[in-house]
Amino acid sequence: MTSEPCDACGRSVRIAGGIGDFWSFSAESTGGMTLELDDGGEFFLCHDCIARLPDDRVVTSADVKSL
Repeated sequence: MTSEPCDACGRSVRIAGGIGDFWSFSAESTGGMTLELDDGGEFFLCHDCIARLPDDRVVTSADVKSL
């Protein structure tokens, strides 16, 4: 199993796939994703932090940093 910290909350997030899952045949999904924003920001966020982002406008790096 591979993990990476969420750039907003710091929680360790599981990343599915890779060599770690090859031997265990784990079927768990990834707990987050990398977002590439229009302002040039790139962040790996857990699903909980993604859900806290505004959905009524374009998300900016400032929005992520305010989490």
